[in-house]
Amino acid sequence: MRVLLIGANGYLGRFVADRLLADPAVQLTALGRGDDADVRFDLATGSPGALTRFLDAVHPGVVVNCAGATRGGARELTRHNTVAVATVCEALRRSGCGARLVQIGCSSEYGPSQPGSSTAEDAVPRPGGPYGVSKLAATELVLGSGLDAVVLRVFSPAGPGTPAGSPLGRLAEAMRRAMQSGDGELKLGGLGVQRDFIDVRDVARAVHAASLSAAQGVINIGSGRAIRLRDAAGVLARVAGYGGALHELDGPPGPLRAAIGHPRPDPDHVPPVAYPYPDGCGSWQQADVRTARDRLGWRPRINLEESLADIWMEAACRI
Repeated sequence: MRVLLIGANGYLGRFVADRLLADPAVQLTALGRGDDADVRFDLATGSPGALTRFLDAVHPGVVVNCAGATRGGARELTRHNTVAVATVCEALRRSGCGARLVQIGCSSEYGPSQPGSSTAEDAVPRPGGPYGVSKLAATELVLGSGLDAVVLRVFSPAGPGTPAGSPLGRLAEAMRRAMQSGDGELKLGGLGVQRDFIDVRDVARAVHAASLSAAQGVINIGSGRAIRLRDAAGVLARVAGYGGALHELDGPPGPLRAAIGHPRPDPDHVPPVAYPYPDGCGSWQQADVRTARDRLGWRPRINLEESLADIWMEAACRI
């Protein structure tokens, strides 16, 4: 089976590539903007016609799209997350390859949910920010394309390679700085949110399973369990061997506290570290993952402690 992987150098894409390459039945071709891609192509600016010609030449059986942007203004997010997917769908419609499309969506498409509830795929999406809106628009394009396609709505990915700018990445970096400077206490704010963390390697397994399946529509990929960020901080402290005190600051972070790790102009004053969750999903998210179990035969295998241990290992290398 020939698989065309778009976005192989991204956070999720690297692990998806590793998983697919481990399957001897898969012939992998990577398409992206970087020099190390097998084929250089920018979905945000490239034409559907050019991509169609490439698809007809390579003739993949599956196209996996892990590309996209998580930061930026509404225009940039729309260009990389929505227009790019429109290009992929149109190219696949024009091509004679008949490839199946596995599109990576995200839980931000759902927006806030009721605390204590599990969000199923039939929930009405109400994204709370431009990122979720851009990803939801991409999902709707895929679902309305008439292609053989599935959208995996990934909840909060964690584990090795976690971006330093993500909430868990910033938490690990703050703990690293505290240990390096010998601080006996770490002040943390904004830890009341609860998210469904799923290890990035489990996400890669789900992509592999979706590539081989006939499932269509939207499928949630998560652990099925919401974890409070303050509890994740406690696990990370134990994994890191941080013996200092963790002081949680009540209330939502203000403009200054939201500037994580950036001191005030007064160099003698270091503000408390805050961890606002910028996904527009409010205080709670938890996936209903029964569809992934029933239609993909997939279950998460890696627990949060192992994911946090890998995040800490990478942060500790900077001490």
